[in-house]
Amino acid sequence: MSSPSTTPSSSASPQSAATGVERFGYQQELQRSLSFTDLLIYGLIFMVPIAPFGIFGSVFEGSGGMVALAYIIGMVAMAFTALSYAQMSKAFPMAGSVYTYAGRGIGAPVGFLAGWVILLDYILVPALLYLVASAAMASFVPVIPVWAWLIMFIVLNTAVNYFGIQMTARMNKIMLVAELIVLAIFLVVGVVALAQGKGHGDAFSPIFDSSTFSGPLVFGAVSVAVLSFLGFDGISMLAEESREDARKLGRAMVGALMLAGLLFITQTWVAALLAPNRAELLDKGGSMDSAFYDVAEYAGGHWLSVLTAVATAIAWGFANSLVAQAATSRLLFAMARDRLLPRFLGKIHPKHKVPINATFLTAVISLVLGLILVNSEDGIGQLSSLINFGAMTAFLALHVSVVVHYVVRKRSRDWWRHLIAPAIGFLILLYVVINAKVAAQAVGLTWLAIGVLILITFILMGRRPTLPDETEVSE
Repeated sequence: MSSPSTTPSSSASPQSAATGVERFGYQQELQRSLSFTDLLIYGLIFMVPIAPFGIFGSVFEGSGGMVALAYIIGMVAMAFTALSYAQMSKAFPMAGSVYTYAGRGIGAPVGFLAGWVILLDYILVPALLYLVASAAMASFVPVIPVWAWLIMFIVLNTAVNYFGIQMTARMNKIMLVAELIVLAIFLVVGVVALAQGKGHGDAFSPIFDSSTFSGPLVFGAVSVAVLSFLGFDGISMLAEESREDARKLGRAMVGALMLAGLLFITQTWVAALLAPNRAELLDKGGSMDSAFYDVAEYAGGHWLSVLTAVATAIAWGFANSLVAQAATSRLLFAMARDRLLPRFLGKIHPKHKVPINATFLTAVISLVLGLILVNSEDGIGQLSSLINFGAMTAFLALHVSVVVHYVVRKRSRDWWRHLIAPAIGFLILLYVVINAKVAAQAVGLTWLAIGVLILITFILMGRRPTLPDETEVSE
């Protein structure tokens, strides 16, 4: 397979030359403008600080009421993945995430398969977010149908992403402040309600309840809760748009994960203590989309229920889907740049410095999937399970790439960061993948099989995946 041009960009700044993509055989085409704070906010917005609002019922049921414990375990589990991301983003500070890390750390063919698998995650995430938000908004403003909300969200986000990463970063800051204000209001009202005696059960029941506790039960809930943590890895997609040292990319990922985890644990702890219908939640929480909003109404009244519900819809449909669309377009761009996807997806807008065709394609796919599933009884559930499976499977390749690159190739003796931590992360994710829904496993493995067939076709055609040579030794 032919390699991209290795001519350095004349517009590359000294900063980008020091930590950028030229040494890996690429041109610096995207605009380096994001600070560490921008990266951190991006990760938080991707994970949605109020994400538990929308899936509280499912996690409550799945964890036997120990919602906070599910998020604690989920945060610890994903922390090992964040550590592996930090190591690989330091070695290869480029867009593409797991595709780049597996391709550079193990080999280009493995990178293609890793990228193909994580496409299942990134391509479906925006569609899921648009669908959830549109259904929620239609419940509040029924005169506007779900499909119309879907179109409005997609058009708005595509327009923001079209005008460049700085526009996206500015919107991220505004949306993060808004989400944190809503969360603060809920927590203040919730704590006051607890002080007034509205709580149920022991204060520590959200992290341990002897009447319902079991290992399989809690780890089953983790597979649901972990969906809320997906997104910190999206920061790695912005490696070529960061003006910071490559090490700060990893720190932003770890920091975003930890901050989001603390917010998730705090809000679900308060909500679990206030749940007025505990028995019903334990019985059928997964089918109760309004579970958190019922808690909010019990704690503060109907106004708080409406506020938290509308905030969730806007956070998922605008803020989260905005950054998800941006991340997806960068993955498509990275793979197209290496000639593993159609070349037109690698086109950069000359003024706004964004992967323009990849951005539009992501919008079209989200629109088509959303319209197809808008009337499906379990469209949201199907997309969620597939996204989980795609992400977890790709993360397995990430952990392997850390070991191969550092221990096997570089002869590293930093056993904790380059062997033990990746191994623990690998085993945790393997457990989640093995225990995923059978339907998700079937579709996910079918998607992987298609990727294998495409790879074999490439090889038979004499287009074996290759990557430009690195001109300097990475750290």
